Amino acid sequence: MKPDPEIAIGELSRQTKCNIETIRYYERIGLLPTPRRNAGRFRRYDADDVGRLRFIRRARQLGFTLDEVRALMRLPTAESGDVRQEARGLAEAHLKQIRAKIADLQAMERILASAIRECAAGEPPACPIVAVFSGDSPPPTRNRHA
Repeated sequence: MKPDPEIAIGELSRQTKCNIETIRYYERIGLLPTPRRNAGRFRRYDADDVGRLRFIRRARQLGFTLDEVRALMRLPTAESGDVRQEARGLAEAHLKQIRAKIADLQAMERILASAIRECAAGEPPACPIVAVFSGDSPPPTRNRHA
């Protein structure tokens, strides 16, 4: 059986759409294993490396931290416990964080929209946007949307 062809870092970058410096960083922090080197000391990668990097990249696109990605990558090789349950637990915790961020963003949107409306209406005489940013006044609390 013919071994998988090895590729250079540029080709790994192209196949995974991951920046070369990011690949090197993932190697330094241990998310990617130290690559094999050819006689010219150039890094060489195989299909497993491509798959691993695609996994990391997708998890990062979904907002998982590097530590969370590391934990997810350990799951398929975990010898104890229910891998599925652990993965679900990590995903549920991440979803909770995302929902909290969404709630924070919605609150920010309401505050800014209200300040912009007050500014456009000329009320109060001082700029409500600057007042909100400087903490000189409590943020507007109206729930209307602009």
